[in-house]
Amino acid sequence: MTPGRIVLLNGASSAGKTTLARAFQDQRQEPWFHLALDQFRDGMPPAYRGLNSPEGCPGARGLNVVPVTRGERRVTEVRFGDVGQRMLAGMHRAIRAFALAGNDVVVDDLCLEPSILEDYLVALEGLWVLFVAVRAPLEVVQAREDARPGRFPGTAYSHFDAVHAHGVYDLEVDTGAEGPEGCARQISTFIDAGLEPSAFDRLRQSGSAKALGSPL
Repeated sequence: MTPGRIVLLNGASSAGKTTLARAFQDQRQEPWFHLALDQFRDGMPPAYRGLNSPEGCPGARGLNVVPVTRGERRVTEVRFGDVGQRMLAGMHRAIRAFALAGNDVVVDDLCLEPSILEDYLVALEGLWVLFVAVRAPLEVVQAREDARPGRFPGTAYSHFDAVHAHGVYDLEVDTGAEGPEGCARQISTFIDAGLEPSAFDRLRQSGSAKALGSPL
């Protein structure tokens, strides 16, 4: 069976990844399955979805949303404990399994820690992966965050630059300038032109993968 293709959207919270993924699905004639970090997070037991949970508690072992102060600014960090790390590793290998079964997959995620990208490089070895930076100006991202229910203030700001620290992509899109439909068309143009993505291979070959950290 011919493996499916993977489009990996990486960007800060509220950068527009989910809306872009859905717009991309709508534009394609062939089926693309949408997998997202939020789906796997929501599959964890509620006790492991922490809100400022102290060390040793289930919430700190899973995915913990923690308010912190940086300088004079109050922001919100997302932290993964040992259960959260295992969830991420399982997510990455579930994406691989979908593709190996012949499915095209569009993923929206945010590489909050270097080890997350490193594990993607390991888990998706040998597969067709188009690595896409999803960006928007900080003021646009913050306005979206403020307008969305259930979002904690300063979440996007806390990792706005860190998610793109590796600096290597096949394609970069700006949802603030182009909107989801325009950004989806840019991805489709790359695919339909028969271009071969190379960002993951470049990260591996340059040694950047090892510099990023250890696999999950």
